[in-house]
Amino acid sequence: MALQLLFQHDHNAELEPAVVRDFLDRRLRLPELIRFAEEILNGVIQRRGEIDQRLAQVAENWSVERMAAVDRNVLRIGVFELLCQPDTPTKVIIDEAIELAKRYGSAESPAFVNGVLDRVAAGRQQGPA
Repeated sequence: MALQLLFQHDHNAELEPAVVRDFLDRRLRLPELIRFAEEILNGVIQRRGEIDQRLAQVAENWSVERMAAVDRNVLRIGVFELLCQPDTPTKVIIDEAIELAKRYGSAESPAFVNGVLDRVAAGRQQGPA
């Protein structure tokens, strides 16, 4: 759900908080899932400049703006989690991002996401896998 909202945010940065909350309430229903999706969404939006800068540093021959919107937002979620959720193992973050890329991206998306997040994760303290 956070990916869908970030995709929408790319095209309309004026998402109303009430609309976001209604969207999450209708689709997720469980309070802990809603909180998690809001944490991802708000964290990515608040730290987007830092996240995009990190992506630009590691994505060889790609500007963030040129990336496919799905790939860009999957990567933003992955980088946010790598930077801000130290209790989540790196392998779990990358595997989940690859699964999102498989489901919503192109045939090339999983490999692209994996390669970029591997480079971002190289500097992260490795937790238990």
